[in-house]
Amino acid sequence: MHEHGTFLTSLAAVLCVAALTTTLFQRLKLPIVLGYLMAGVIIGPSLGLLNVADADTVTVLSELGVILLMFFLGLEFSLGKLLKVGVRGVIIATLEVGFLLWIGTMVGQAFGFGAAESFFIGGIVAIGSTTIIAKVFEEQRIFGELRNLVFAVLIVEDLLAVLLLALYTTLGRGGDMSAMGLAQEGLKLVAFLAGLIIIGIVLVPRLINSVMRINRPETTLVASIGVCFAAALAAQYFGYSVALGAFLAGSLVAESGEEKRVEALVRPVRDMFAAVFFVAVGMSIDPRVIAEQWQTVLALTVVVMLGKPLAVALGAFATGCNVRTSVRTGMTLSQIGEFSFIIAGLGVALGSLDPRAYPLAVSVSAITALTTPWMIRAAGPVSAWVDAKLPRSLQTFAALWGSWIEELGKARSKPNSRGARMRRLWLLMFVDAALLCVVVVVANLSEGRLVSWLEQRTPLAAEAAIWGVALGTLAVAAPLILGIFRLAVALSRELAVMALPKLDQGVDFADAPRRALLTGLQIAILLLIGIPCLAITQPFLPAFRGAWVLGLILLMMGVAFWRSAANLQGHVVAGSQAILETLTRRAPGAGAGSEAHALEQINELLPGLGELHQVPVEADSPVVGRTLAELSLRSRTGATVLVILRGDESVLTPDGHQMIQLRDTLVLAGSHKAVQAASVLIESPAEMPAVKPA
Repeated sequence: MHEHGTFLTSLAAVLCVAALTTTLFQRLKLPIVLGYLMAGVIIGPSLGLLNVADADTVTVLSELGVILLMFFLGLEFSLGKLLKVGVRGVIIATLEVGFLLWIGTMVGQAFGFGAAESFFIGGIVAIGSTTIIAKVFEEQRIFGELRNLVFAVLIVEDLLAVLLLALYTTLGRGGDMSAMGLAQEGLKLVAFLAGLIIIGIVLVPRLINSVMRINRPETTLVASIGVCFAAALAAQYFGYSVALGAFLAGSLVAESGEEKRVEALVRPVRDMFAAVFFVAVGMSIDPRVIAEQWQTVLALTVVVMLGKPLAVALGAFATGCNVRTSVRTGMTLSQIGEFSFIIAGLGVALGSLDPRAYPLAVSVSAITALTTPWMIRAAGPVSAWVDAKLPRSLQTFAALWGSWIEELGKARSKPNSRGARMRRLWLLMFVDAALLCVVVVVANLSEGRLVSWLEQRTPLAAEAAIWGVALGTLAVAAPLILGIFRLAVALSRELAVMALPKLDQGVDFADAPRRALLTGLQIAILLLIGIPCLAITQPFLPAFRGAWVLGLILLMMGVAFWRSAANLQGHVVAGSQAILETLTRRAPGAGAGSEAHALEQINELLPGLGELHQVPVEADSPVVGRTLAELSLRSRTGATVLVILRGDESVLTPDGHQMIQLRDTLVLAGSHKAVQAASVLIESPAEMPAVKPA
């Protein structure tokens, strides 16, 4: 009877206090997750304010929350959704998660955590919060391109988080962390996943479809959650995370085609137990522990709030987004949430993470959740500031990059002979990267045995044997690193020529933009391959050693990039001069059709300028009397102004101080989407918000 009373007391305390705190936080327009965490602090043991809930009981209930959260995530995940995300979402999420995993691991090593603990800390700061972002988007009524791009990245992030859970479980089961032990655990994981998926794909969809035909919602709910807990139990039985089993169960149920109806039934149950989960997380918060580790909390918060926006913005820009969209996407994803708690809890349960590290995840999540609404609102001014501070050559590059990526997308959609070669280059590069990771990990795990073997078989002393192992590892790794670099150069060249083809004869006027595109692609590909490799190998390397290697490579690439950007600026100036001469020489009375034809001819003569379009400035235009810096046209749309036609006072490649006058004609360049967006802003008063003079 006493146990029943404890259970009821705990459940009543959790739900009642959570109801009060979340109501308060909603009225204050704060993230609801923080309300649950605050409820946990109130009823938890650390402050002793209302210590009536039994921690063990709440922990058991919170496990149900984790299982149902992951099950619901699996329901929302499908191969079709992943295909809709496209290459852009995959690239951004891979770069972001890899970068944060790497940086977070280095921060953990710098603060004295062990290799395994540091790797868990990297995972804690790597994954964003779908729950927090969805709520903020709803409150700020954010729709359109930004919303679609952010959720595309989150879909891939969630998948990478599940893979991390599987990896962490394998590492936790690896015991002595030997190379052979990890290989065996990896094979066991593959066998478990294959077995569960094969059996599940045969049984689960048929079961759900047969239950759905009964047309009884409660039966469908019970059957679906039964499948969820059965898969979670199977994962636990074989020594893996229940979260992994629940996610797979959700994915298998989704294969029935009835995921929408199941989601609607499961959502209320998930929400209640998810609330208990977040309250349980709050109960674990101990302000004294956080105060003792304030430097680590501060460092990890800075990593999340600066590292995530930087990685996401670079990934978004590399895939063709303009500066504004890239910065807004990055600043939107500047928080961590539910997955961080799950990863931290898994680390503690496996014994791979010190329990004192758990409050780190909670503290960083709370701080970044509070700042998320502000970060989203500040993204517009920040993007305008970033664009204004770029050197002229980089401003030009940023405006034209989107048009080159657009041309590359068009070229890839057409039948061509380069597809097979590029797929081969990608495959070889991934193989080299995988082998490089294996070499580094195996060499580190086997270092002691290799040193002992050298000491026994050779006259080398211990220190010399250590150097011998290091040099041997370098001798094996160096060709792989060089191979990755050469393959990245070859692949970039193929892509650059596809976007901006070479002429069979005559002067190659596309050389300057193609060289800038080539250098940019090389840097992007090396980051896309190099960052995940560093993230995987960092736990087995001394802190910052991998950063030195990548930094040296990027420094050399940066010098080449700067030169190509300067050459591109000269190409753009020449193109602007040609545009001015062509449009001012056209026959009097010639219509808009002849002007468009003239711009097409210029584009053929000087390719790489993107789509050219001219927009007259009428009396009702909102841009009259404003400078280009005030308009932030390039950061807002991605298009740039090449020429301002103004009779005898026309302006070539105008800077931000140039004021737009009535009856000017602006010649725009950029991607089709960017040029169209800029035209709408120039011509439609309703589209241009008020701008304070600088």
